[in-house]
Amino acid sequence: MHEQLHFSLHPSTVEELKLFSQLLKKEYDTILNEALQQYFDNARKRMLEKNFEDENMETNLDFDEFWDGVEI
Repeated sequence: MHEQLHFSLHPSTVEELKLFSQLLKKEYDTILNEALQQYFDNARKRMLEKNFEDENMETNLDFDEFWDGVEI
């Protein structure tokens, strides 16, 4: 099932799309799909790295720092 989306591209982006379509001998939709897939992959990677960094910020104390000042 294909859903139609309506959006606009900057004229310079359209010109580059046309140029690369000719150079690569690829259809516009193929170039756009490949570019979007790469964007999504990179965005997922950045989100995972950020989540990992956020988790590490919560647990960045070593054993001695964590227990410093605690009396048992």
